[in-house]
Amino acid sequence: MKLLEQSGEHDVFANLKKNSVKIKFYNLSGYGTVYAANTYDNYGRRVILINSAYKNAPIEQIACLIAHESCHVLRKATLEEETTATQKEAACWAKLKNNSVTYPETKLTKRLDKISNLYLASQDGNNYIQDKIASSSFYKSQLGI
Repeated sequence: MKLLEQSGEHDVFANLKKNSVKIKFYNLSGYGTVYAANTYDNYGRRVILINSAYKNAPIEQIACLIAHESCHVLRKATLEEETTATQKEAACWAKLKNNSVTYPETKLTKRLDKISNLYLASQDGNNYIQDKIASSSFYKSQLGI
């Protein structure tokens, strides 16, 4: 959280504070390749679950997952919301990734590198992140598109 604050990601904090969001590590292995999830507890309060498989991931990567999940406010995500969240995650990785550090070869590192490259390559008129989400079988079923 400190890293997000130091990097000027004030909107992440605004989203988390506005919605009184809790963040915790949780075993998400039963849900396929899920890095993090936005959900609600038994009292209707928002909770961000970070896959416990990434508990020892570099803080830059955890910060990116939190940034992504902080963008979710709807009970059921839409293509637009998922695109915004993924763009935020990618932008954070582009900003926070230290090129002098060798990050572990994990699915999370590969995902962050991939979406960051898509984000940086996108320009007005073509949104490669949205295209990737819209064509993903996982997101098609999750978002009903």
